[in-house]
Amino acid sequence: MARRFQSLTDIRRYLASVINRLESGQLDASVAGKLGFLSNILARVIEGSSLEERVSNLEKKVEKIK
Repeated sequence: MARRFQSLTDIRRYLASVINRLESGQLDASVAGKLGFLSNILARVIEGSSLEERVSNLEKKVEKIK
């Protein structure tokens, strides 16, 4: 099942699902750990992209003021 993670909220919901499946026995702990690890990497990428976009927008505003 292909998923699209575009925000930290998407990742939070996905991790909640992973935890629920782990606790119900539907998901192996090693797989859940790997999914959590990858989700953490993706969260950092999303945060970095968001920060990069915000800085770029601020730089544009500063240039207009000059």
